[in-house]
Amino acid sequence: MSRRGIALAVAVAVPLAAGAAYAARAQPSASGSATTEVPVGSAEVVRGTLAERAQLSGRLTYTGSYAVDHQGAPGVLTAAPAPGAVVGRGGTLFQVAGVPVRLLLGSVPAYRDLRYGMSDGADVRQLETNLAAMGHDPYHRMTVDRHFTAATAAAIRRWEASWGRPAYRRTGRLTQGSVVFLPAPLRVTALQTRVGAVAAPGSTVLTGTSTTRAVVAELDTSARGAVRVGARVEVSLPGTDPIPGRVAAVGQVATAATSDEGQEDLGATTVPVTVAIRPPRGFGLDQAPVTVEITTGVRRNVLLVPIAALLARPGGGYQVRLSGGAVTPVEPGRFDESTGRVEIVSGLTAGQSVEVPAS
Repeated sequence: MSRRGIALAVAVAVPLAAGAAYAARAQPSASGSATTEVPVGSAEVVRGTLAERAQLSGRLTYTGSYAVDHQGAPGVLTAAPAPGAVVGRGGTLFQVAGVPVRLLLGSVPAYRDLRYGMSDGADVRQLETNLAAMGHDPYHRMTVDRHFTAATAAAIRRWEASWGRPAYRRTGRLTQGSVVFLPAPLRVTALQTRVGAVAAPGSTVLTGTSTTRAVVAELDTSARGAVRVGARVEVSLPGTDPIPGRVAAVGQVATAATSDEGQEDLGATTVPVTVAIRPPRGFGLDQAPVTVEITTGVRRNVLLVPIAALLARPGGGYQVRLSGGAVTPVEPGRFDESTGRVEIVSGLTAGQSVEVPAS
């Protein structure tokens, strides 16, 4: 099946099978002298609300993709974390010639020395935000803004003291290359420069992701307009009950859809949908296959009957058997597999009763 997994696109095939089984309610036996009756019940044709849902195939992963470059002087890479390690605010990303390069959180890359007398900038605000968050401004003398002050330098010296650096070596400044700003704590996925090799300026040392779990699913481009950021969804993870999620992003770039066997589905295109979730405690699988069920629309005040009431009509189409025994053709609309109901566009009126297989 295509990774698109749009339930609405395949739902019409389901009633055919159900109808074929139900249509055999009174078939002659092999001897031709008896019939086999299938127990039936009845269901009323009602007006109600039908949710249009799509089921998307996806995978559980981590958000973000980051490359950590060395921006300091060239030197031998002497230490680096293993894949799977998590580096948080203030933690050491790697060491070059025994000198640690540390992580701070922020969206503006480190591009200059951070020191007293520098010009104002967004990088100063990022630095001060981090220093305050790490507790290095205990007397609240530093104003978090774009201006580097003596209080900022004092906070840096307190941070240096936490490294075990003696007082005479505390400078109150951070040279370019000694810190890296990333938007989130880093979960290391790969080491791009091996320990013992030379880390040149601008070379990538690590790659990684954030520590935030998310689901990435593929949505058929034809349904893209029906899926909104912020929409609530239901996510089925392996071995657990379904959990709630929220659409965090809908991709802008379409790619060719692929089947479960990895074959390209010619003529079909999809866009990625990112769903924010909170997995159950202790659920540690990465790249686990998941199913996302999302409501793409709601149809109100429509005629509804159970899907099981539909029978395959000779020559194509559908029909239902009324409780009085008469058979009448119907035109189905949308199907809701989760509730087992189908919209009837024509052929029935509210209040009529149709036969369904007895449960």
